[in-house]
Amino acid sequence: MEQNKIGPDGLTSNERFVQYAISIGAIEFVPEGRKLKSGRISPYFFNSGLFNTGETIGELGKVYAAEVFKHGRPDVIYGPAYKGIPLSVVTAVAVAQLGGRNVGYAFNRKEEKTHGDGGIIVGASLAGKRVALVDDVMTTGTSSGEAVEIIRANGGVPIDCVIAFDRQERGKESELSAVQEFEKNYGIPVYAAATLANLISYLQKLPEDWGDGGGTEEMLNKILAYQEEYGVQ
Repeated sequence: MEQNKIGPDGLTSNERFVQYAISIGAIEFVPEGRKLKSGRISPYFFNSGLFNTGETIGELGKVYAAEVFKHGRPDVIYGPAYKGIPLSVVTAVAVAQLGGRNVGYAFNRKEEKTHGDGGIIVGASLAGKRVALVDDVMTTGTSSGEAVEIIRANGGVPIDCVIAFDRQERGKESELSAVQEFEKNYGIPVYAAATLANLISYLQKLPEDWGDGGGTEEMLNKILAYQEEYGVQ
């Protein structure tokens, strides 16, 4: 998936992912607003849990694989438990199928195993390997930061992180977003299949009478107001 490539439908690849996420309900519009964990009332919601069938998780794997190919050549795809586990597997499968490159996949146990194969890592060895971290979203950067520490503790070299959606909004006590904080703290770039900016640009291309919940312009204006209040530079 090339970041700025425009297809015959007039959409960039990122906007096409937005379109797909909307079609399965993973991006939901909430005109009346929905309270987030941060306490903010958001007019839209991204739910990665709705990529929950063979078809939808397969599509997500293709998007992640495209990002992985575009930005680096990892030896291993690593996903933190628990949501990152299926992502690591499906991304490695998609990399092999789409790019013809046989990469390993790995994830962590919540508790280190002391018998059998032992250790905290399941799957491919990380020692001396270039590792791409995959996760669903980055709300605070805490879980992704812990994943980086696990990768490094097991001899791996984390080269980047791929997530499904970046809300591009600042933290409650910072002018930086969770993604920006993570990049600053760990020196590792984060790439998203789609961002709030991609969602906005997609909505700007739709006709006014699109959707069942009313006019596109009204929904777009609510999202733009939210971006104005909480968005990062």
